[in-house]
Parts: sequence; C-alpha cells; structure tokens
Amino acid sequence: MGLPAEPRTAASRAAGGTDRARRAVAVAAVLVCSASSFSIGTGLSPVPAVAWLAPLAVLLLAPRVTAGWSAAVAFAAYLAGTAGSWDYLLRPRPSLAIPLPAALSIIVGGSALFALTTLLFRALVVRGLVTLAAFAAPAAWVSGLYLASLASPSGVLGPLATSQADVTTVVQIASVTGAWGVEYLVLFASSALAALFAPGWTPSAVALYAPRVPWAVRLRAGAAAAGVLALALGYGVLRLQGAPGTGSPQDVAVVARAGGHWGVDVSTREGESLLRAYADRIAALPAGVRLVVLPEAAFAADDASLASLVGPMARVARSKGTAIVAGLLHTTAEGRYNSALAIPADGGAPVEYHKWNAGPGEALRPGHDLVFLPGGSRVALEVCADVNVPAPTRDYAAAGAALLAVPASDEDVDGWQHSRTALLRGVEHGLATAWSGQRGTLMIADGRGRVLAEDVTARRRDFAVASARVAPGPGATLYTRLGDAFAWLCLVIVLTGLVLVRRTRAPRPGRAAAAVGMPGRREAARPAPNSAME
Repeated sequence: MGLPAEPRTAASRAAGGTDRARRAVAVAAVLVCSASSFSIGTGLSPVPAVAWLAPLAVLLLAPRVTAGWSAAVAFAAYLAGTAGSWDYLLRPRPSLAIPLPAALSIIVGGSALFALTTLLFRALVVRGLVTLAAFAAPAAWVSGLYLASLASPSGVLGPLATSQADVTTVVQIASVTGAWGVEYLVLFASSALAALFAPGWTPSAVALYAPRVPWAVRLRAGAAAAGVLALALGYGVLRLQGAPGTGSPQDVAVVARAGGHWGVDVSTREGESLLRAYADRIAALPAGVRLVVLPEAAFAADDASLASLVGPMARVARSKGTAIVAGLLHTTAEGRYNSALAIPADGGAPVEYHKWNAGPGEALRPGHDLVFLPGGSRVALEVCADVNVPAPTRDYAAAGAALLAVPASDEDVDGWQHSRTALLRGVEHGLATAWSGQRGTLMIADGRGRVLAEDVTARRRDFAVASARVAPGPGATLYTRLGDAFAWLCLVIVLTGLVLVRRTRAPRPGRAAAAVGMPGRREAARPAPNSAME
C-alpha cells in the first residue's frame, strides 16, 4: 500500500509549480550547454579543451532525473552537437559520396551510443557504484565505437580522439592503447567529475532519484580517477622527452597543385601540362630534400601511357636526388587501382602500392601488399583512406617502417580532420607521417605526433607546399604488439557494470527523494524502501 495522499494547499501547489519550472530550466540548460560544447569541441574544426567538458552537464544531470529523461537529453545533446557536420555528411558531392545509411548511422548512431553511455553511468550511480560508474561510462562509449569499427569497412575513429590530435601530451597514450585510449581519456575526465559530484551535492530544486552518496565514496572515485589521469598524462610528458626516432633525419616535402585535379590522364594535353608543372615545382624545392609526396590520384595512366609519367618524374628525381611518391589511378589488364607510385632518388625502376581500402562508391580493385620505397628505405606507402583502419599501418610498423608517405584527397572542409587521423595512426605505431592532400591539408609530423609543417590548398596560388626535416619514427610500439587489447578491456568493464546493474536493485523514490519525470510533472509518491538498496 502507498501512503495516503496529503492534502495540497495553495502554497504547496505554488511551491510545486516553482520547482517544476526550475527543473525544466535545469534540463534545458544542460541540453544547451552540452550540445554547444560538443559542437565546439568536436567535428571538423574542434577546440580541444572544450571536448573534455562536453559530456559533463549530461552526466551530472543523469542520476538526478529519470532514466527516460537522462537518455533523451543525452541523445538530443549529442545530436544537436553534431549539427555542424550534417551538411558535410548528407550533401552529395562528386568527390565524396557517403551513402545515406552510413551518414545516418554516424549521426543517429553516435547520439544513441551517448544515450546508452549515459544510462549505464546513471544506473551505476543510483546503485551507489560511483567509482565503477566513472570508469564504465567511457568504456561503454569506446566499446560501441570499437564494435562499429569492426563492422564498418570504412573504419571508425572516435570524434573525441580526433579533437585532441594536436595536443601531443594527450595523444601519446595511443602508443599503448591505440586512439581508443585517447577517446576514453577525454570522456573519462567528465565521468570522473560527474561521479565526484554525484547526488549528495546538488541544487535543492532538482529532486534526486538515488540516495545521497556519501562524500567518502565520491572522494574515492575522484582519487582513483585523478590517479589514472595523472598516469596517462605523465606518460605523455615522459614520452615526449625521448628522441623522436632512430636514424638520420631527412628533409621531406609534400606538394599539391591547387584546384583539386583528380585522375588527369597523362596522355592528354592537360595531363602533360600538369606533369610539367609538378616537375618544375619539385625542381624548385630547396636542395637537400630527399622525399617528395604528391596527392592521391594526381595522375591517371594505363600500361601503355605509364612511361609518359615515369620518364619525366625519374629525370627530376635523378637531378634533385629525391625520391618521389605520386598518387596514380592505374588501369591494368586486371582492373583499375588507386596507387601510390614511388620513384627512387636515383631515377631507377619505380614500385607501386595499391590502396587497400577503397572509399564508398570507388569501383577499384583493392591491394593487399606492403610496399616500401626502394633502396633499403623504411619509408612505407599508403593512400588516403588506408589510415581509417588499423591495417596496413600496423603491419608496416611490425615490418620495420619508420615513415608513412601518404598521397591523399579530401574535401576542403575535412582536410584537417583526416590529416589528424593519419597523425594518430603514426603515434599509435611510432611512425613519422608525410600527408599530401589533394584538397585540404598537407602535413608532416614526427613519430610522436608533433606537427613539423603544414599547409592548405587554395586557389589563390598554384601550389601548396610544406617541408620539414624529419627523423625516422621510433617504430613498433606496445600498441603494435598488443593490438586492440584496451578496447577489449573496455568491453569487459562494460559487461561487469551491466552484471552489477542486473544484480543490484536501484532504490525507489520516496517522498523524501522524489524522482524527476517530465519537467512540469511530479510523480506520485511511493513508500520509501527499508534500506538504501533493496
């Protein structure tokens, strides 16, 4: 039986209306705060520091409202926070056609995953499992992204990890955990703060669903979280003190013709003109440059016309003493390949790498071989979207690579983001990276992820060029050897949390701690349980 209903006076009705209004304002404020933080802190041009706080408001609110409202606010906050990327994902473009189901899965799937992450955090907090809540929430987020990456042929790299790509201290953890560790760390900061200020420290206007958590419990959660953050960031500081790599540095340049020339046939007048322009620009580079990387699909050729490309490039390579890696659409008797054609510095016989991971809608044959620059070099060849998935970068690192030469082609708006995906792959496996974007960003980074030089393509000039002296990366890391062990650990943490949620019943709201349902509606009072945990 429930308690008899208490007579309601005009004063109590007025007070209830005031409380409902305050709760509605609190929910709206959380939604706006979190959505704007996700918008600023993630996406195509993120502000790294803001990403650390983007989930905080939602996680603070979650144990103070019903499960339905915590999930709804989380879903809406993330959905609204990604609105700046909708046009990029949904608008058809000749150079990038993301299938509608894939675009919707990115937009809606990410929002649903954040809602599920929030629900797990809430379920653990209301059961008094505050420390586990702090660790399990980011584990749920990483687990969802990891499983999605296994299912997606195009790969998945989390938005929080990419947002931190230029914060070198933070991204060093990727050499142990992969980029999943960076993703985890950013959300972990918010979940730890939300656990520290779990119910027990809250405005009186927001009714509590859970019993008040003692300060001692919350402080233990905070201390554990502080230890993990200090360990991860301390590792980053120490790793940056080491040498960037072993071996002699070399001068590297990345060069791209403005205007986004895709697959220009070298046998045509336009192709001859483009080839001549690239040869002249390479010849004008400073003396001492030992590697030049051109964009993806800068040229197109078949077996008959390939010599028209190789000949001029070999001559300029020999005269400059520089190896050249150029993007090529190569039509052969077996089919068409998206390739990286590498011409050694002595102008000798070229080698060709075939792109492993074709983008959506690309009718191309995939490659499966690792290809190094000739002459005993530790320079490995990839093409653009190959960095979206673990292979072949992990295989290159295990085979002794020290630098990735990557012809690429991006939209102008996503050039920075994709170049940082390549940078994170380099940190994961201790590889320096030379990224030459057809449209967007050109970047050179060392094996610790420090950007040494970059430029962007623009129509106001003929060429974008970035050059730097690069030490070979340190090579294979702990992540190279362990693989995605950290992602699997996250799955174990989530399963542990789910088991404990199942085995531990949450307290029911009583008169002293009424649950907040829909703002503006008070749930009927029910008898308080005999103990905090039923």
